[in-house]
Amino acid sequence: MSDSLSRVETSEPEQINSGNVAISVRNLNFFYGPTQALHNVSLEIPAKKVTSLIGPSGCGKSTFLRTLNKMHDLTPNVKISGTVEIEGEDIYNSFVDYVALRKKVGMVFQRSNPFPKSIFENVAYGPKIHGVKNREELKGIVESSLRDADLWEEVKDRLRLSALELSGGQQQRLCIARALAIEPKILLMDEPASALDPRSTAKIEDLIAELNGKYTVVIVTHNMQQAARVSDETAFFYEGRVVEFDETEKIFTKPTEKQTEDYITGRFG
Repeated sequence: MSDSLSRVETSEPEQINSGNVAISVRNLNFFYGPTQALHNVSLEIPAKKVTSLIGPSGCGKSTFLRTLNKMHDLTPNVKISGTVEIEGEDIYNSFVDYVALRKKVGMVFQRSNPFPKSIFENVAYGPKIHGVKNREELKGIVESSLRDADLWEEVKDRLRLSALELSGGQQQRLCIARALAIEPKILLMDEPASALDPRSTAKIEDLIAELNGKYTVVIVTHNMQQAARVSDETAFFYEGRVVEFDETEKIFTKPTEKQTEDYITGRFG
């Protein structure tokens, strides 16, 4: 664990039955200095399904998402307590291999961030880092990853083109292909379509639907219609707490909590 991330020890949480659960979060508290951003968050995120995190700006969605692959470790004055278990391993213990964790848990950010390299080299970068040297094997990985990201047909004849010459929507799908190239089990997506036009957004949503069943996808979105369209489960966050977590259809049609209903119907947020 880096020096900037302090672990606050708490009593041992109860064990979670992780049969079809990809990520088990229990009693998670998170602090930026003296400010508490997450309060006692507990979630069981199902394997090979799409889970959306919704809620107003500043409610802790992205902060929570980044705890799932330790993206906060370089942030100064951060403290955390509770557990985040992936495949039964608490990723906040002091023995976690960062390289292995980032291979298992990929991430796509709000704004596309392709490397200033060719399309081919962007996708091949991760496999190379993880030891793949054979050119033919790399070609196969690049093609399959671009196909999974629904981009292959658009770029197959210009793989040597700079990734920076692609459109915004294509760049975001390239970043998804780059994440998929290292064969993660979990894909975290932080508002992946918020900076895109409606046509590109639709392509990203179609892609998420195609990834459903192959990967565990956790997506932060401000777009409630998008959450309703793409996800199986939805968690509603408010002021750093999970107000409600259930099947997406139930959250949007018959929520248990009035606060959820008020947010869904636009009474606040």
